[in-house]
Amino acid sequence: MYIVIEGIDTAGKSTQLDILANKYKDAVFTKEPGGTKIGSKLRQMVLGGEAKSKLAEMFLFLADRAEHMQEIVNKNKNKIVISDRSMISGIAYAKHLPLDDVIKLNLLATENTLPSHVILLKLSKEELKKRLSLKEHDSIESRGIDYLIDIQNRMEETIKKLNLNYIFIDASLSIEKISKNIEDFLNE
Repeated sequence: MYIVIEGIDTAGKSTQLDILANKYKDAVFTKEPGGTKIGSKLRQMVLGGEAKSKLAEMFLFLADRAEHMQEIVNKNKNKIVISDRSMISGIAYAKHLPLDDVIKLNLLATENTLPSHVILLKLSKEELKKRLSLKEHDSIESRGIDYLIDIQNRMEETIKKLNLNYIFIDASLSIEKISKNIEDFLNE
């Protein structure tokens, strides 16, 4: 089982991943970008703003994704793999390019491997604004609230377009309610 938790920054992915780690002690937990040694370096390059063009940024993420699929997901096919982000984020953040083209590139990087379960934690514009005011911003968060809401919408569009097994959860719900919704979805 390959489970991914998606959502824009501050949606509560890390909190839910911590809860899942307590429930699925034998699962392999990972993240994109940065789930491998190479990926960690690529992630720092992107978040540090080293890639000056959006195209270069996307290709750094694709390199990370290919490595991640090979080194983490494929090597653990007989285990539960739970990832903080996936190709869905990669596709959503490459919004400057046509969706179909970006999907093709990501399917190439993942060798057509898709998640079995997708959890998207969604924030309203108002809730996002409130949460962002409480933290420092990296180069992606600094692009603004409208940018992040557009990314969230593109995540939703991508999930539907790929016809994935998914649940969309209101991230403003209590931590316990979100966790229960996730548990119910994974046990279906």
